[in-house]
Amino acid sequence: MTKLQGNRSNNMPLIIGTLIAAALIALALFAGRGKSGEQASTASGAAASAKFDLSNKPVVGDASAPVEMIVVEDFKCPACKQFEATVFPKVENEYVSTGKVKVYSVAWPFLAEVAKLDEDDSKYAAQAGECAYEHGGAEAFSAYKTILFRAQEDESKVWATKARLKELAANVSGIDQTAFASCLDNDETLARVEANEEEVEASGVTGTPTVFIGGKKVENPGDYGQLKSAIDAALAN
Repeated sequence: MTKLQGNRSNNMPLIIGTLIAAALIALALFAGRGKSGEQASTASGAAASAKFDLSNKPVVGDASAPVEMIVVEDFKCPACKQFEATVFPKVENEYVSTGKVKVYSVAWPFLAEVAKLDEDDSKYAAQAGECAYEHGGAEAFSAYKTILFRAQEDESKVWATKARLKELAANVSGIDQTAFASCLDNDETLARVEANEEEVEASGVTGTPTVFIGGKKVENPGDYGQLKSAIDAALAN
């Protein structure tokens, strides 16, 4: 611990004056930071609009559903696992199964890179998801995504190895296992994943999960009330 040095009684006026000056400076900085934070938030919100080619994205729901919902996730993301376990089932029950909303999935593999891991298993998992869709269809992809999130381990370690991803895929009967293994081993969907990354960045996404309803970003998708309001507004339009 750093201590003040010198004679306590002689230095007391100086100390008090210094503390008052520091407090005034801190208040000024806080006020300035708050204002710039509001401006940054507004600018970010204005820029966050969906710029995705949905023709090749995994999708669940009626093709004629009037509202498009896009979910951007990383299979290593704990918040995404929570979203899929607690929020998405409500959307599925109230809106997808009733033909009102169709949901597109976009994998954004960024966590392994942020954590500076030896292997980019975020990208492996994203590729595996695309391989499941390619060699099993939308239903198989949806089942595989559920299994991936259930099998999720600590985001700070490499767990989504290609070997593990193939083991998990074996639990989905709709996937052609031979074609899936070849797809993953040969990085056949890598270009698609990297194209998704470019679209995610162009859409102003800064974290996962990010949800767009009718092309507009939902600020707090983990709050089902906010998500429901956004969907109902899109349906009304």
